[in-house]
Amino acid sequence: MSKGVLFDIAGVLYQGNEPLPGAAEAVSGIRNVGLPVRFLTNSTQRPKRAILGKLQGFGIEADATEILTPAAAACAWLEENGFAPHLLIHPDLEEDFAACSKSGPKAVIVGDAGLFFTYQRLNTAFRLIKDGAPFLALASNRVFRDTDGELSLDAGAFVQALEYSSGKNALLFGKPSPTFFRSAVQSMGLEPADVKMIGDDAESDIAGALKAGFGAAFLVRTGKYQIGDEARYEPRPTATADGVRAAVELVIKGRG
Repeated sequence: MSKGVLFDIAGVLYQGNEPLPGAAEAVSGIRNVGLPVRFLTNSTQRPKRAILGKLQGFGIEADATEILTPAAAACAWLEENGFAPHLLIHPDLEEDFAACSKSGPKAVIVGDAGLFFTYQRLNTAFRLIKDGAPFLALASNRVFRDTDGELSLDAGAFVQALEYSSGKNALLFGKPSPTFFRSAVQSMGLEPADVKMIGDDAESDIAGALKAGFGAAFLVRTGKYQIGDEARYEPRPTATADGVRAAVELVIKGRG
């Protein structure tokens, strides 16, 4: 039996502006058997405040302390290392960096800027990285399920472009970074082997969690899932479920 559960958010609990079937009941089901919950997201277009509001608006019980975001992890790194952020992110996310120092040497922060990924902004970031600024990537996902229902380019393509041109590797703060997964586990006072992951991204959510030492990881056929994803990346999912409610049933039954 698991001692804790991590949920991915977009594509697992909601899609766009609609909750996915059984999402609220699934989270409540985990809480009802006494297991702690954390929500681990690679979303870098919405601030934490908006993510929390959306979850609660869909009737999903959640607290701000239970939501772990790459932006929060990056802010902690900036403070610890004495850097100020140079942001290449979506404007909506800027509030999550408002408390960061504005003085000191710059570190380049790259998230999913969407339409704000202009050549000028990318080139400015490239020049800073080339000249020695630390390069922090909030996520490296390949794609996401967009509001029109189709897959769209995610931040990973732009992170790799900057890596290619600068010759510098980004320090990754989102999934599948083992450090990001383990920070969620540590916040519950548990070990990775005691925790199970539920996600829609076979690469970042599932393989990432298993590589970080999780006891099991369940892939749901919602969100960005595409047919064949369960066999596309290693390690493969512990099991695949039609949706989050079915995945929670597997967790409660102790499978994996």
